[in-house]
Amino acid sequence: MGLLDSAAPGGQASVMDTLSPSLRCAVFGTSGGLGRALALALASRVDVAEVHAGSRRGDVPGGAKLHPFAFDLTDEASIAAACAGIGGPLDIVLIATGRLTRADGTGPEKSWRAISGEGMAELFAVNTIGPALIAKHTLPLLRRDGRAVFAALSARVGSITDNRLGGWHAYRMSKAALGMLVKNLALELARTHPQALAVTLHPGTVDTGLSAPFQRGVAAEKLFTPAFSAAALLGVLDGLTPADSGGLFAWDGAQLPF
Repeated sequence: MGLLDSAAPGGQASVMDTLSPSLRCAVFGTSGGLGRALALALASRVDVAEVHAGSRRGDVPGGAKLHPFAFDLTDEASIAAACAGIGGPLDIVLIATGRLTRADGTGPEKSWRAISGEGMAELFAVNTIGPALIAKHTLPLLRRDGRAVFAALSARVGSITDNRLGGWHAYRMSKAALGMLVKNLALELARTHPQALAVTLHPGTVDTGLSAPFQRGVAAEKLFTPAFSAAALLGVLDGLTPADSGGLFAWDGAQLPF
């Protein structure tokens, strides 16, 4: 079994459910639907001792294992202070932040005519630079004496190879850049943490505020609840090994091309 063994089908207990709580986790972006679901899913596990749940306001669902903290994705000092407060070692770091439309509600771009420097800078700040700063301050906290996971939410549309429709320029570009960042992190992490892995994850189309304006053409069976996607992603992470580090993986376990 891996670090994040999912509950067995039919409600039966898994092997991991017999272990005592020991894992320390940090989830960045718990004000969003999927980030909240990931924090709750981790907190429900008997092998998890602590879930540090971060959002701009520092408020999270109640629970004995949940420890709220506040951070600003665009302020490195706040990220550094939050990580210093969490401390190490950490077994799991999940980044569930992301933005598809601008703060003013515009976007994503349907044509090159809609490209703006301000819009691109805004999405890169949230989708690429913010996760890079979180990595800077969390990777040194990862456990060195065992398996550890660093994962950031990405999207299939960030794949250059898979791009067949165009458009959504800033979002696609910022997620493609996130993939390059995590690949770099994976290579560097392997030198000091041989049992660790760093990956990006495609959660599918999840019924959250981010996807709400774009759900019209999504089949009902392809629109996932946050709880379903969170459970699927944790199951995927459970099956990965350090040899998979640097890759982009979908909610169903498929490795996606960059």
